[in-house]
Amino acid sequence: MHTAQHMLRTGRRGSLHEFAMAYADLRASVPKLGLAWSLASHDVISRYRGSILGPFWITLSMAFMVLGIGFLYSELQHISLQETMPFVALGIVFWGMISLVIIEGCETFVHASGMLSQTSLPMFTFVWRTLLRNLVTLLHHLIIIVAVLIWFGYWRTMNLPLAIAGLVLTLLNVSWISLAVAISSARFRDIPQIVTSVMQFSMFMTPVFWKPDFHSPMMTLVLIYNPFFHMLDSIRGPLLGAQPALQTYVVLIAMAVIGWAVTFSLFALTRRRIVHYL
Repeated sequence: MHTAQHMLRTGRRGSLHEFAMAYADLRASVPKLGLAWSLASHDVISRYRGSILGPFWITLSMAFMVLGIGFLYSELQHISLQETMPFVALGIVFWGMISLVIIEGCETFVHASGMLSQTSLPMFTFVWRTLLRNLVTLLHHLIIIVAVLIWFGYWRTMNLPLAIAGLVLTLLNVSWISLAVAISSARFRDIPQIVTSVMQFSMFMTPVFWKPDFHSPMMTLVLIYNPFFHMLDSIRGPLLGAQPALQTYVVLIAMAVIGWAVTFSLFALTRRRIVHYL
């Protein structure tokens, strides 16, 4: 009798029940944000344990990349360093955050398989862990952002509230993408290689280093239908004193609403099986 009741409780009870349980998981993860932050901080620190600079090695290597590419593209494109360096610096820093949240999202559940199988922690805790880990890295890179904005004088014309709004919209989008690839990677272990290749390709199709040109019809299509361009432009544009097009915000809001609706539905339907995939 006890066995039968246990099977009834753990068996599938329909889609509405699955969505209710997924929502319960999301709601239960909110009080666990402190734990997610601790796990994220530990992940960053553990990578550089024993080194002198610690996580600031990431910032140092990023700074050298910014200097190298900034000077190179200034000469190749015959654009002044005053204009090229801030554009490249902010592009590299924020593209790094966007791409790493998505790429590392592939391992969200795989790396947490031990904790998921031995504890009752909400699965969304580990999604927030991936997101917060890359926000910790972004906080280290603030040194580069602040230095560039002050040195080249953009602090006088930047629109910080609008840039923060763009960052929030970008995080809303990369978080559902991260969750989607996490679910897919738990089931299919080829997904991380595919995602890495797609992000490498996307980096060259997105104006991270090069200036966007809307005079070419083909390039205009590439930019309009490239979600990463809208993410990057919503943050970098206001910091450089530019006003992103209204279309950028429409695209990001639509992506966030539709993306979260579809991905949350996928999570609800696969939540019980993710641990078994691992």
